[in-house]
Amino acid sequence: MILDDIVARKRLDVAARAGHAQLADLQTRLARRTPTRSLWRALDQEGVGVMAEIKRRSPSAGVFAENVDPAAWATRYQAGGAVAISVLTDEPFFGGNHADLAAARAATDLPVLQKDFVITDYQVFEAAAYGADAVLLITGLTPDQDLAAQLRLVHRLGMEALVEVHTEEELDDALLAGARILGINNRNLREFTTDLAVTEELCKLIPEEITIVSESGVHTAHDVERLAAAGVSGVLVGESIMTADDPLEQLRMLVEAGE
Repeated sequence: MILDDIVARKRLDVAARAGHAQLADLQTRLARRTPTRSLWRALDQEGVGVMAEIKRRSPSAGVFAENVDPAAWATRYQAGGAVAISVLTDEPFFGGNHADLAAARAATDLPVLQKDFVITDYQVFEAAAYGADAVLLITGLTPDQDLAAQLRLVHRLGMEALVEVHTEEELDDALLAGARILGINNRNLREFTTDLAVTEELCKLIPEEITIVSESGVHTAHDVERLAAAGVSGVLVGESIMTADDPLEQLRMLVEAGE
């Protein structure tokens, strides 16, 4: 399965990076970071906010865009009305890296999410050191995951977490761990099939005080309106913007649909 391959490769890559840049090095870099920006506040508004993603490629859909300049895309996203920016930092499967994260954050005033497959505390320190305001934590990613401990570390480092779920069981685990911002992934990460009904069904089970972001499969104004009716505060969109003939126009269309 693709997810198993990603996690196996991630273990190797993180171990290699940890050998090159020790935790103390990241902490030194972290001491120089600017104040974080709140993803929760960005989503706490009327309507449905669009989190626009910088995503070079995916294992299921191939290359989205060549020669991506993260700073230019971040500037474009802010001009188009996005409330936050997501940056893929997985390189082997998605073509991103932490330099993309740092460049995007430096170019915008919006909160920036590191989107990756976090399996170790080292990656949380990396996110903070390279300027992330928030970190994606995928519930149930590994059998030994301690989601509550991951959340505590994220908060201790001054960031917020978008805690991703796909099933009712994962939702229960995320709420028990103390998740405040939930991301409902409409894509099954093991089969890579996508269905917006996943968000519609799980939203019925989530307390009102929790902020909800729907992820994956958002392409049209109708999709945004459908998810708004389900009760989400935001949508995270990458592929349909990155691959559009006019990315800025595609973003603005989604933003307007959420207003």
